[in-house]
Amino acid sequence: MEHTTWWQAPLTATLIGLPLLVGEILMSGGIGGSTSVAEKLLYLAVVLLAVAWLLPRRRAWRVPRFVAAGSVLAITALPIVTAVLMGLAMTS
Repeated sequence: MEHTTWWQAPLTATLIGLPLLVGEILMSGGIGGSTSVAEKLLYLAVVLLAVAWLLPRRRAWRVPRFVAAGSVLAITALPIVTAVLMGLAMTS
């Protein structure tokens, strides 16, 4: 049975996570020579975003699709949230 709202989790991850992901890739110097842990996490986020869109559209794949989309949001938002919280802590 095809899930009728299968596209909501990947679309949310794309609309929120993709601009953050592109910004982080550009700030880290683009895709290239560095193999730091942070850059590997960015690659993982790109792969998980693709997986969220490419999983089968059946109800049985709803949870893995949601987990992949949520992981993209967590991986892309965590560095920005950490930087903001550190900035707030240093100003007080």
